[in-house]
Amino acid sequence: MVSYVKKIGLEGKPIFAIAPMMDWTDRHCRFFHRQMSRQALLYTEMVVADAIIHGDRERLLGFNSAEHPVALQVGGSDPAKLALVARIAEDFGYDEINLNCGCPSDRVQSGAFGACLMQEPELVATCVAAMKNVTKIPVTVKCRIGVDEQQPREALFAMVVAVANAGADAVWVHARKAWLQGLSPKENRDVPPLDYQLVYELKREFPNLFIGINGGIPNLIQSAEHLNHVDGIMLGRAVYQEPALLLHVDRQIYGSVDRAVELDDVIEVMAGYFNNHVAGGGKANQVTRHMLGLFNGKPGARRWRQMLTVDALKPGMNGQLLREAYDMVLNAALVAEAA
Repeated sequence: MVSYVKKIGLEGKPIFAIAPMMDWTDRHCRFFHRQMSRQALLYTEMVVADAIIHGDRERLLGFNSAEHPVALQVGGSDPAKLALVARIAEDFGYDEINLNCGCPSDRVQSGAFGACLMQEPELVATCVAAMKNVTKIPVTVKCRIGVDEQQPREALFAMVVAVANAGADAVWVHARKAWLQGLSPKENRDVPPLDYQLVYELKREFPNLFIGINGGIPNLIQSAEHLNHVDGIMLGRAVYQEPALLLHVDRQIYGSVDRAVELDDVIEVMAGYFNNHVAGGGKANQVTRHMLGLFNGKPGARRWRQMLTVDALKPGMNGQLLREAYDMVLNAALVAEAA
């Protein structure tokens, strides 16, 4: 466990991670999130092993050095291919490679990986061992507590025993079953009941293995409560939909005494990033779409979203748009306060 947190630069501390989310945690999202927390562990979207081997690696894997610590999540079930991907990930500079054993989408099922792998712990162990044999960066697994008719305790413990014996550095557990038949991927994120106690029990049984928990954690207060039982917490939609909570992670989770990050600084950095991205031929909304929830529930939030979606697409837009939208929010707050 110590070697895992040491290798990603967080020795002696808990880990707060932002979950890998398809179509959401791309490089622009991660850069934005990094501006608000210097220490949160960031994850890529899941990238399929075959795509990495045969596709445009810079497009799929390229990231900004400011994102560290950052982990690559990969989908696959062929040990040889995953070993190759692990070497590629290390060469790209990733701090960790994580094997997806929890995604229930139809595309993942047809490829015989993701949550399907909960039914094949020995194959997962072989994949982990293959990756461990060729890389020095941590190799980790993200899984569910079971799929379909599996008994959660039996399925989860079988998976963890197998991957721990294969040398996995950490296991992140989404504390729900996945139903491969009968529920959509969206429903699989909400409908199956959460079982945090089972993950706590898992940690008690494996005191020397890093165990992180994921699933339905809405805020930093509950995150801190989970850290009484496990080694790390991972938030997904809560962070994406309300990214401002990241402003408090370094102090509340990591105990940082550094100067708190200010939104003024975040907006200024993102304005420059916006300019560079558009100047390089990128589309404005590839950046701004990840920032829409920054002021959710606050005065001016609706107009903020409108400016970052509609106005951002107008010809000639640059980072000044973010500054103007932020000034609008500040003014809306003053008006609301005076009312």
